[in-house]
Amino acid sequence: MAVTTDRLTDDSALLAGLLDTSGCAIFLDFDGTLVDLAPTPDGVRLEAGVAEALALLSKRHNGALAIISGRPVAQIDAMLAPLVLPVAGVHGVERRGADGQLRLAATPDVAPVLARAQALAALYPGLLVEQKRGAVALHYRLAPELQELCMREMSAAVQACPGILLLHGKMVLEAKPAATDKGGAIAAFMQEAPFAGRRAVFAGDDTTDEAGFAYVEQTGGQGVKVGSGASVASLRLASPAALRVVLLHAAVLAASPQLKE
Repeated sequence: MAVTTDRLTDDSALLAGLLDTSGCAIFLDFDGTLVDLAPTPDGVRLEAGVAEALALLSKRHNGALAIISGRPVAQIDAMLAPLVLPVAGVHGVERRGADGQLRLAATPDVAPVLARAQALAALYPGLLVEQKRGAVALHYRLAPELQELCMREMSAAVQACPGILLLHGKMVLEAKPAATDKGGAIAAFMQEAPFAGRRAVFAGDDTTDEAGFAYVEQTGGQGVKVGSGASVASLRLASPAALRVVLLHAAVLAASPQLKE
């Protein structure tokens, strides 16, 4: 896990400094941020050493490290096992704090959206429907030519369901509760130990992460956009690989016996 500082360039060096700062609260998206995107959600892989780095960073910051994902909490746990971290899943619909308690937000009925997405996927085998608690994701990465059709169908379905918002991510359309987002999930963590009173740093890659960036930037924290695209985040890294280098570097520093919170 040896990483040298000469590999840290651009905003990577700034982020590395933040992660080594006492009083930091770390929030990380998963897909496209910690791991590279894959053709299907179950095709992603966590690279060797990343879970260990997260464990060291969590210890360095007294447990103030959480995953903020569109995935359900159970999927994040399976990916990181045996490591167990605080997690916000389904954009905040599910949220497990450092105390281990799982909190579930109220959700509108998404059955009509699910039915429409499943009907569309039955006609086009390249489409993949992912059902979550109070949310439905329609993936078209394997059939990008169907983007406009998917947009029309999902937009029409969401318009008929009050309280549901349609998010357009990377080759995915997700219908989710309008009342919950990643910014709200981070805000909730920041009201609890061990996050309260710290400076929030949130790294993400997609439009679904913008609410999280907006919250941390507005409250004196730092948003870190991974990859290309417009963003309100003030820092940027080139890729998930660049973020992993920073995390591994920060973990090496965290493991140093003279560094304490």
